[in-house]
Amino acid sequence: MKLGNRLAAEFVGTFWLVLCGCGSAVLAAGFPDVGIGWLGVSLAFGLTVLTMAYALGHVSGAHFNPAVTVGLVLAKRFEAKDAIAYIVTQVVAAIAAAAVLYVIATGQSDFSVAESGFAANGYGEHSPGGYGLVAALVTEVVLTAGFLFVIIGATDRRAPKGFGPLAIGLALTLVHLVSIPVTNASINPARSTGPAIFVGDWALGQLWLFWVAPIVGAAIAGFAYRYITGDAGVDDVAETAQDPSDAPQV
Repeated sequence: MKLGNRLAAEFVGTFWLVLCGCGSAVLAAGFPDVGIGWLGVSLAFGLTVLTMAYALGHVSGAHFNPAVTVGLVLAKRFEAKDAIAYIVTQVVAAIAAAAVLYVIATGQSDFSVAESGFAANGYGEHSPGGYGLVAALVTEVVLTAGFLFVIIGATDRRAPKGFGPLAIGLALTLVHLVSIPVTNASINPARSTGPAIFVGDWALGQLWLFWVAPIVGAAIAGFAYRYITGDAGVDDVAETAQDPSDAPQV
């Protein structure tokens, strides 16, 4: 599959993830009487990845997340030469999705980006539960590592076929259930960047953590999976991943 086609798929999938995931938090989580709450937001994020992984995984591998791209490169499951293009596309898509969400949200006369937080990630006074920097850092590193471990394992050629997107969607739901109270759940630098652009101020000031921590977690998972399973099995996947039908479908 040509790089342009794969980047288009990454744009669509990341756009869907940020629009529907963050949209559920901004528009529906606290809606009077029938708000979906943290459980609903967690499920919404999981469903975005599950649906687009089935729709576009055969095109681009369905990363939709710079940390996923980095983790797959380090696990020898994705070509490093395409990583930057994937990551830039994911970030641009996240910003575009946040822009669409902004237009929708500001259609309500009393909506305020500053007061709502616009689903931005944060720590300290900007953590939903008031968790500090260290707690936020540990949460994002460990949960991203766990999420990437599921991705790499579920898309291994030796894993059961056809269930990868389901396992990955459920894993993303799970990590959101744990991390929303701590950081508002990033696990994805692109997802963090989109809303932060519109919140500005503190959100941009704290954005560094939501790039550093997920990428560190992804690196841990990438190296750990290779160690646990053995390099030979992982390298075998990398050799065939350029055929779209064999691509690691995240």
